[in-house]
Amino acid sequence: MAFQPIVDIETGAVFAYEALVRGLDGRSAGEVLAGVDPDMIYKFDQACRVKAIELAGGLFDPAADTKLSINFMPNAVYEPNACIRASLAAARRVGFDPGRLMFEFTEDERMRDVAHVQRILAAYRTRGFTTAIDDVGAGYAGLGLLADLQPDMLKLDMALIRGIDASAARRTIVSGMVRIAEGLGIQCIAEGIETAAELRTLKAIGIRLCQGYALARPATATLPPITLPLFDDR
Repeated sequence: MAFQPIVDIETGAVFAYEALVRGLDGRSAGEVLAGVDPDMIYKFDQACRVKAIELAGGLFDPAADTKLSINFMPNAVYEPNACIRASLAAARRVGFDPGRLMFEFTEDERMRDVAHVQRILAAYRTRGFTTAIDDVGAGYAGLGLLADLQPDMLKLDMALIRGIDASAARRTIVSGMVRIAEGLGIQCIAEGIETAAELRTLKAIGIRLCQGYALARPATATLPPITLPLFDDR
């Protein structure tokens, strides 16, 4: 697993580290997932959660409230409370507060059973976990899912963020999504940020939580240092 920070650009503090699957030879998450047999998705999902929590137990400051963000595939979760047991057991083993867990869900294919995902989110909220929809603005993660699921966080896809400083259309769309989220009590995270100009634009729109190469690249089995190219406000 690699870790990439989600940074509060108002304070410079790390809000969360997202755990990202990596192959032993450096392959990306997409390449690794493409090689997982469909019959093994559940076991793979469980193994990734446990590994991320075990690493976080040794890397995260136990006195801080920084969250560990874990990606999961809703269709790999057959029953929420049963599927979370291994994660909770891992947290107990390494002394990691499960209240610091954040779960991001995304779908490469159209979600087959929205009611099932609603049950997952309800179970996770009951346990005090933070929930997020990943890749909003790309693929099937759109406003329909937002209306049905109403998670704690929205992660705005890099397709909307890339070049936002030079695109009035992107600024209008992202500003509108931020206002919608605020009206629902949901916080936005911008991902895939690569330049200081993109960061400045997002700050002006009102987004505080940001993630991307402009702040830090993912680092395998360690927490990478962050850079803050924005705060001179020029």
